[in-house]
Amino acid sequence: MQISDLATEQKLTPLLRQAFRPMFLLGGAFSVIAMLLWGLVLAGHIHLAPFADVLFWHKHEMIFGFVVAIIIGFLLTAVQNWTGLRAPHGKTLLFITLLWLAGRLVLLFGQSLPLVLVAAIDLSFLPVCAFLLAKPLIQTGQQRNLFFIPVLALLTICNLLMYIGVAYHRYDLQQLGSQNAVWLVTLLMTIVGGRVLPMFTANGTQTKKAEPIVWLDRIALGSLWLIFIVHFFTLTSYIPTYAMSALFAVSALAIAIRCARWKIWITAKVPLLWSLHIAYWFIPIGLALYSARYAGLPITNSVALHALTAGAMGSMILSMMARVSLGHSGRVLKPKAIMSVAFILVIAAAVSRTLLISIWPLETTHWLMLGVAAWCVAYLLYVIVYFPVLTTPRPDGRPG
Repeated sequence: MQISDLATEQKLTPLLRQAFRPMFLLGGAFSVIAMLLWGLVLAGHIHLAPFADVLFWHKHEMIFGFVVAIIIGFLLTAVQNWTGLRAPHGKTLLFITLLWLAGRLVLLFGQSLPLVLVAAIDLSFLPVCAFLLAKPLIQTGQQRNLFFIPVLALLTICNLLMYIGVAYHRYDLQQLGSQNAVWLVTLLMTIVGGRVLPMFTANGTQTKKAEPIVWLDRIALGSLWLIFIVHFFTLTSYIPTYAMSALFAVSALAIAIRCARWKIWITAKVPLLWSLHIAYWFIPIGLALYSARYAGLPITNSVALHALTAGAMGSMILSMMARVSLGHSGRVLKPKAIMSVAFILVIAAAVSRTLLISIWPLETTHWLMLGVAAWCVAYLLYVIVYFPVLTTPRPDGRPG
């Protein structure tokens, strides 16, 4: 479908032709800056005084700054494929990019600004993007993808909870908002990964696609929705710990079976595939750790949480950005060899932040620094390697 006049398209700055371009580039760069600052704070080399406090800033910005930027970049790019209608570009894309950037600036430097102003700037990003996503979906009757809209609305509520926690000095509300955002993003990864990984694997390995098993998918996704609902409405204190452990165990098992059916072992020669598969495997690992924690095993919430964040999110985002950036810029789906190093490093960051800390807790500081360094190098490699891809026109001359 012809969705853009070529002459008009060529007048646009390449960075503003598709949402993945500015969101992936700035989001990736921001993750390096945010993680580097966090590492320097942990090591005692700098004193950081962002909005609220540095712990709030780290938890908030890695989800609502970094992860959300990539989600929006992905969704506002994919909607063009789903609907055949032109996705946000040009001035509209510049506006939402600047809105996202303003949020990052007021969170980092707005310690003297009124809470209402900081919250208003940051909270406005997701609703604006949800509107831009919903418009073409509704216009073309894309019912299948409309569920992303309530998910973005729920993410906004989670973000709001964090600000309410700051306003009333309620750490539990800050934790409630950040933790539930993690459940929602985990749900999104499970859904989107379940849609694309079998297809990517079949195409990349020239093998038969693993067809979905309806009942298995319903258990996997239904259990994740239930985990979110139970935590969102703070029902965990009313549910026996063995029941919570069983819920997480069922979810972990169902998602692990899905992963196994996609045959990670046939992807060894395709970096864009094995990196995605490993990232997806971090989801059942993280859920299994939560199951073990509820069962009474000595596993900290931080370790289980970072299996989902540093592990699943960090690895999947890097791999998906590497793939989407090539595919939507009209390039061959074969990343530069150095990106395999980046994929390994971000996986190493997750292992350092979870497994190594659990095995050698007395060396926690060293493992934290190793994880920070590995993450920063991995995402810096992406920014450097993909800068020309994201800032130049498609080589085939097509719009986008």
